[in-house]
Amino acid sequence: MEVVVKNLVKKYNGFKAVDNISFRVNQGEVLGFLGPNGAGKSTTMKVITSYIAPSEGDVEVGGYSVITHPEEVKKLIGYLPENNPLYLDMPIMDYLEFSARLQGVPKEKVNQRVREMIKVCGLIGEKHKLIAELSKGYRQRVGLAHAMIHDPQVLILDEPTSGLDPNQIIEIRKLIKDIGKQKTVILSTHILPEVEATCDRILIINKGHIVADGTPETLRKQAKGREVIRVKIEDGKESEIINALRGVPSIMAVEALAGKENTFEVQADKFAAPKRDIYKMCVDKNWVLTEMVPYETSLEDIFHDLTIS
Repeated sequence: MEVVVKNLVKKYNGFKAVDNISFRVNQGEVLGFLGPNGAGKSTTMKVITSYIAPSEGDVEVGGYSVITHPEEVKKLIGYLPENNPLYLDMPIMDYLEFSARLQGVPKEKVNQRVREMIKVCGLIGEKHKLIAELSKGYRQRVGLAHAMIHDPQVLILDEPTSGLDPNQIIEIRKLIKDIGKQKTVILSTHILPEVEATCDRILIINKGHIVADGTPETLRKQAKGREVIRVKIEDGKESEIINALRGVPSIMAVEALAGKENTFEVQADKFAAPKRDIYKMCVDKNWVLTEMVPYETSLEDIFHDLTIS
């Protein structure tokens, strides 16, 4: 089921928290929705879920508009907000049964759905406990079970692995990827390695505007034409090598790596053949080049570059 955001604007007292953004999420796709605090992520997700209305534009979920058919949209979506609201004085089983009835699950299927969610979300050993007795990680699992209890076609998850231990994170990542094969998933998180491990596509928002949209590999290729290379050069003095590297036109910056003799991190213009220039410099200086390894641009670097201003 598709989610289509069309020229979405959301204003608060004249301030545009979201400023005319458009994007589409397809069925069977897990979209990583990223941005710094205050960028407009949570506002966008609240509009998609019909929790708040847009100031301008529209969002369609399965062909239903959040403006004209918000109740139909809500039926199609499972939502796990960042601040996971739970009734702490209820046992897990009772809470999920209550959630299923609240979400319109047919009476004859309620028990089956509760059992499925208990199994899928790894709550079998805790199912008879009160929610108040659970750790933060297990409370997060209950929230995820609540979001999926009515078998929604679209799942929107805001920081779904918050508070989980490494083993639980791996399990939830696998669960999200499996869900994403059949459903539409929008995942918001600040844990960037989680995005790379889970998401098919990444959308980055900053100050209410979309600043990047593509696969992790596509974003790396578009990352400001910058290449980072680790270089080790024998024979020359460190200060001489640094000055020589800085004199190469394709190199933007040079930094000596602490604890590694004559080893440097070089930032260069990847479109200007920097590796060839470094090799030629070493030949001209009669220095021995023993290492020249390009670093892959990380998602953290891309995110920083796009959202720092």
